This record gives sequence, structure tokens and C-alpha cells, in this order.
Amino acid sequence: MGTFHSDKGDLHGITVVVDTHGSRLYVGRCDTVRPEGVVLLDGDVHDEAQADAHGRRVSKEAWLSQAARFGVWKRFDRLVVPAADVRSIRRLGEVAG
Repeated sequence: MGTFHSDKGDLHGITVVVDTHGSRLYVGRCDTVRPEGVVLLDGDVHDEAQADAHGRRVSKEAWLSQAARFGVWKRFDRLVVPAADVRSIRRLGEVAG
């Protein structure tokens, strides 16, 4: 018996972290990894260059640690991270909270 959506890649349906070469970090359920970019569903994005609601800047590492411990609150139904921006992609479960 095969898997559904076998054409979408090994990470399909897995919650992943997409780190970028810039100040943004994405977390969401991986839909597809395509030559043009990574498509995430039900995710969130953090930009360490932007201040949070309390006026603080939070590093990628601190935000990711919190996401690994408590999960991510969905802010976006669908996110597309351009391939040129992607530094790395890994499972959120691999991140120590």
C-alpha cells in the first residue's frame, strides 16, 4: 500500500522549520518543496528584525526554542518561502525546546 501524495516529498504533512539567509524564520506544515520554493500550510513567520508587541526584538533561536516547546499559533493558511531565501529546512521535532 503506497502513501497518499507521494509526489509531494518526504516532508509532506510534517511540521517543519524553514530558516532563511535573512532575518525570517518560518514554521508550518510542509505541503511541498518545489524548485521555486517551500509551500507551508497553517504556519507562522518570525522576523527577528521586527519588534514584537512589547517592543522587544526576539532572536530566531529564542523564537524557535519557544515554538519547539509550545507549538506555533497559526497566523497564515499558506506561506511560500522562495527557494533563493531558504538556508535550511528541518523537522520542528528535531529542535530541542
